[in-house]
Amino acid sequence: MRVFCVKALSVGFTAIVLMFGPTNLIHAGNLAVNNGSFTNFTGGNSGAPSQLAYSGHTGTGYTTLTDWTVTGGTYGFLMGSGSADTTGSYSPQFGNNFYLWGPGSGGGGVSNGLTASSPDGGNYLALDAASSYRGGGISQSITGLTANSYYTVTFDWAGAQQHGFDGTTTEQVQVSLGSDVQSTVVLTNASHGFTGWRQQSFTFKADAATDVLNFLAIGTPDGVPPFVLLDGVSLSAAPVPEPGTLALSALGIIALVAIRSRRRGKTTVVA
Repeated sequence: MRVFCVKALSVGFTAIVLMFGPTNLIHAGNLAVNNGSFTNFTGGNSGAPSQLAYSGHTGTGYTTLTDWTVTGGTYGFLMGSGSADTTGSYSPQFGNNFYLWGPGSGGGGVSNGLTASSPDGGNYLALDAASSYRGGGISQSITGLTANSYYTVTFDWAGAQQHGFDGTTTEQVQVSLGSDVQSTVVLTNASHGFTGWRQQSFTFKADAATDVLNFLAIGTPDGVPPFVLLDGVSLSAAPVPEPGTLALSALGIIALVAIRSRRRGKTTVVA
């Protein structure tokens, strides 16, 4: 009896120490997503935000995002302050301005709630979500991670539609850190509509000290271009208990319950 109680108490104490002690919380050093608000860029149309440079489309008039890589045939625009219109951005590929449906003159004067800036307060990205133009998305290598540790990625996003096209669209964001991939809900956007901004957080398990963070816009249909708006990207360490610790914690709790039950039935105090 005494041996069982002492062992059970020892297991329970160990589990509690592991559950609440500092060794269980996964911390990291100075982590950051560089240029997560998309305020830093080079090129553009006379210094203003414009279409993002991507494979086969670079040079005069294109915008290059600092610290980010635009992969594959990703068709997108940097929107915000300095653009030709609150809903527009210059497209050197087609030699004219690109617009989203919205309250600006270029956006058709539609009162759908789209504003000149995102909740983050500055520039934001408009990424074509149609399968023919989404490419590989945008990515950035994140350093200073700890393999098998957990990190939370937070961002603002919304769904919109390219001006000049009609029809209901859908928008979604696929986010990955290393091999860990997660997706937002699918939003349904009315013709000429805007879904409104929303904030999303995902917790990922890192593969290595350096992992690639990637955002991919996904939408339908191709013929009425759906666009995903993105801004305010940040990353932080997440204090997630390790699976082994959770198992020990459960065992400890069971042991403590067993001790209490046995003590209720006996008057002898066990040392």
